[in-house]
Amino acid sequence: MTVDTGTGVEPGRVRQMWHLIEPLHALLYYAPEAFDEAARLGHDVGERWPAYFAWRAAPLGPAGPERVASAFYGFSPDMVGRYVPAIWRTAAPEEVLAARVRAVDRAYRGVLGEDTVASPGIAEAASLARRAAEAASTAGRPLAAANAALPWPDDPHLTLWQAATILREHRGDGHLVALLAAGLDPAESLVSFAAVGAASEKTFGSRGWSGAEWNAARERLAARGLLAADGTATEAGRALRADVELRTDRLAAEPWDALGPDGTARLAELLGGPWLSVLGSGLLPAENTLGIGRI
Repeated sequence: MTVDTGTGVEPGRVRQMWHLIEPLHALLYYAPEAFDEAARLGHDVGERWPAYFAWRAAPLGPAGPERVASAFYGFSPDMVGRYVPAIWRTAAPEEVLAARVRAVDRAYRGVLGEDTVASPGIAEAASLARRAAEAASTAGRPLAAANAALPWPDDPHLTLWQAATILREHRGDGHLVALLAAGLDPAESLVSFAAVGAASEKTFGSRGWSGAEWNAARERLAARGLLAADGTATEAGRALRADVELRTDRLAAEPWDALGPDGTARLAELLGGPWLSVLGSGLLPAENTLGIGRI
């Protein structure tokens, strides 16, 4: 059974668009071309996090750790503080943004292939995705707003990536609203997601919470009747997470409603090939904190 979002676009389609778009955005964080560009800026690429925080936070300007932790939500503030603001001493946000475009250009050409990048299908997908992205309201959505304020690139494959980024951050900002409405703080948001089997606790551990902080979040959720003694979600816990995801879908529906059912369906069709290419590249982790991205 589907639940009407009140927009004319089914929530299943809204979620499908996220599943299609997320890998196209996330390639930036894993492609070797992106690590090469980050190294040229002076970042330590022995680990992924300096480049990740720089790539994703650069649209916010030289934001401090408190602002970045607030916008990213699920990361431990202590972890954010290890990289921010140090990343801005390595390269200013405007330098990072220019390198980000170069990284995406190289990564897309490498993974999708020159013929696909230059194809009419990519140009059509870029046009549709941009229409959806420009229809997304950014009020109360800091990461979506920051990316939406950037100039649009000329090349269709780069326009597609920027639109995908605005749309995924629009959904992500709305997801934080849903988490807050559910009374889930940053650590609890991860513990509760792990408890329904979205990914292993080891995968969620990449967000930097200490064992003590993780256990404390578990105890708080258990006291609310959301976690069983073994750390798995109770029926109430599963219902709460399902409500969070449905609320997220509803908050993410606006751009797809503006694009319309036919336009959205056409974009989904056009993105199928690039999506398979990105996942088939093996660059993205099979298990991730979003619980998506498997072929």
